[in-house]
Amino acid sequence: MQEYQRAFIKLAMHKDVLRFGMFTLKSGRKSPYFFNAGLFQDGLALSALGKCYAETIQKSGIEYDVIFGPAYKGIPIATATTMQLHDQFHVNKPWCFNRKEAKEHGEGGSLVGAHLRGKRVLIIDDVITAGTAIREVMAILQTEGAIPAGIVVALDRQERGATGELSAIQEVVQQYRIPVLSIIKLDHVVEYLHERGGHDELVSAISGYRAKYGAKDLDDWIADGA
Repeated sequence: MQEYQRAFIKLAMHKDVLRFGMFTLKSGRKSPYFFNAGLFQDGLALSALGKCYAETIQKSGIEYDVIFGPAYKGIPIATATTMQLHDQFHVNKPWCFNRKEAKEHGEGGSLVGAHLRGKRVLIIDDVITAGTAIREVMAILQTEGAIPAGIVVALDRQERGATGELSAIQEVVQQYRIPVLSIIKLDHVVEYLHERGGHDELVSAISGYRAKYGAKDLDDWIADGA
């Protein structure tokens, strides 16, 4: 695990973005953890979050022209990421985001920011839960004549969907044949708690949940010929 990944988990726990307990998810599953990126809600946290995304992107080697943040949570994350790419790595990339409702006055349209036609677009969001938001973005990119270059999210839950054996991320990779990166995986959370010590019961609960609902690790799944 990289230092920026440890820093991300520490920040997420400090801001209650990553909480532990017993939570009933929309799927009906009882989860020992809950992740809500909407609680990265101040300047310091958003700046640190953007740096973690920027680190993940730089280490990936993905080639892209524009960063796209889907409405709504993706908008501040994409903005913070472009700023940190510039400040930390001297990489200056344009950004773009969509409106939920098209604007009929002023410049009009449903997109704000850089033009997308013919551009390689890197999509930035918090998590992929069911893949619905990503499919909406893919439709936008197709309409605009853009090329999806990849997706970056904060957390890979490594969890199977309600039906089938694949996670939501794996389904997106399979459907669109583009890389999906994450700052951390659920396995990193378990590793971090192990390193800190004194969390044996929590580690056991998360490991049990992973054993019951977990999908194969994304890298292993790809290596197996997905």
